[in-house]
Amino acid sequence: MKILIFYQYFGTPNGGWSTRYYEFTRRWVKEGHQISVVTSPYYKSDIKADGFISHQSIEGVELIVIDSPDSNKDTFFKRAWNALRFSATATYFALTHPHDVVISSSGPITTAIPGLLSHWIRKKPLVFEVRDLWPKGGIELGKLRNPFLQKIALKFEQIVYSSSSLVIACSEGMKSGIREVSPTSEVLVITNSSDTELFGKESIIPKLPERFDTNTPIFLYAGSLGLMDDCRQIVHGLNVAKNITFQMVFIGDGAEKEYLIQLTKSLGLENKVWFLGLIPKTEVVKWFSLASASFVTFKDLPVLHTSSPNKMFDSFAAGVPIIQSTRGWIADLVQEHECGINVDPSKPEEIAKAIHFFIHNPEKAKLMGENARKLAENEFNRTILATKFLNGILETVA
Repeated sequence: MKILIFYQYFGTPNGGWSTRYYEFTRRWVKEGHQISVVTSPYYKSDIKADGFISHQSIEGVELIVIDSPDSNKDTFFKRAWNALRFSATATYFALTHPHDVVISSSGPITTAIPGLLSHWIRKKPLVFEVRDLWPKGGIELGKLRNPFLQKIALKFEQIVYSSSSLVIACSEGMKSGIREVSPTSEVLVITNSSDTELFGKESIIPKLPERFDTNTPIFLYAGSLGLMDDCRQIVHGLNVAKNITFQMVFIGDGAEKEYLIQLTKSLGLENKVWFLGLIPKTEVVKWFSLASASFVTFKDLPVLHTSSPNKMFDSFAAGVPIIQSTRGWIADLVQEHECGINVDPSKPEEIAKAIHFFIHNPEKAKLMGENARKLAENEFNRTILATKFLNGILETVA
């Protein structure tokens, strides 16, 4: 089968970004399928452009790279322009590139445009993947405020779902959100996944910053430092716990990074908190091997409680329990499987209490980490989910 994928953020473990489609597509190639991914450079990814349109190959996966780069540090309008430019250029491949089925993966939702044109004009089955509920997310975050534009975006969302032969949701919460818009859509849940191979390797001590003490308990946040991630929750929790001996490591980049650094300094935490910036996932693995627990946080908005964050799946793969502040399916997962601690995002003292717990209860923390690893191996294993995704596509085409 020839599968054409429109996804703006393709990356490998050599970058500092999600490797979801790298892991899925390289497995599909091994099953004998021909995979072409139309993508663009993302500042956290290792994929670079060589000219406005360039062709690359990674482990048998054909990459068509459009030089329409994106960054969550850019303004809303700049990101919207880059997304539209990507989709307009990608339309050429939707109309000319050989394929049996087309997958459009959002965000942004504009990746649906070339997929829809392939479906409408070339009569190819469309699989639309929802990685973020949009435009609901943009509306709740206050990024899409114009009532007229909201109405257009919501109508477009409905058209996309109803035109798709299959809709992929990254969580049960997202599935519910899709069904609210399009009750009759066929929806398959394929969560983000855990790289049990990469995180299962023998741990190696990473390159440490000057004055870093590995003899103290280490807590970790490895993910985007954007507005919706709301890592301010973590810093305020660290401030409440400042009399406890620990070190906190932030790995990642985003629009909030400089604010978080200044907030840390203003609270007198600069000797406890480290910001390492973007580093390859192969290096992130080493930091997880040192962590007592890792953080998973988002703004306290309903749409973000449906998220399927890579930072959580990486932590599970590493056998590291989480301290998390969402109120949706992840909170239920943590409670049911005892793989971390749920905290109220508005109460920094609960974060401080969780830090204290992991430091002073090493045996219970170890058991939570083992439960997290079992989830990674049994429910969020990339090979299992890649097969489930592929079977969904095959049934769509049949």
